[in-house]
Amino acid sequence: MQLKTKYSGDVEVDDRQLIEFPQGIPSFENERIFAILPFGTEPNPFYILQSVMTPELAFVMADPFPFFPDYQVTLSDSTIEQLEVKKETDVTIYTVLTVKDPFNESTANLRGPIVIHEGKQTGKQILLQDEKYHTRHRFVIITSSEVR
Repeated sequence: MQLKTKYSGDVEVDDRQLIEFPQGIPSFENERIFAILPFGTEPNPFYILQSVMTPELAFVMADPFPFFPDYQVTLSDSTIEQLEVKKETDVTIYTVLTVKDPFNESTANLRGPIVIHEGKQTGKQILLQDEKYHTRHRFVIITSSEVR
């Protein structure tokens, strides 16, 4: 299907890229179908969660674990049931970013990760109860020259 996007103009999307959020996303409850798209043309750890219905609605996401190695997400029984999770590897966890200029001012929402069951093509944004996680963690990328 042809999809109008916020960041990439018109793109062709395969049905396997579509994710249904049965309850929508908090503050966007009427938005139920999104596509997961790569961010840019070069390989990188970032993705776009693009609304199928509203071209202007898109979230920049990343796999949080390379950037926050101690991050832990525990799914509630209701999330496990709703997404039909049988084992940990059924789901992929993303964090929504607030991208700023310059990029080193960007933040990650570790309090409200996006959980995607790619096999079932369903998703849900959850709210973690762990108070050490906030909605605006500084998102720092360590370059290879900084690793010793």
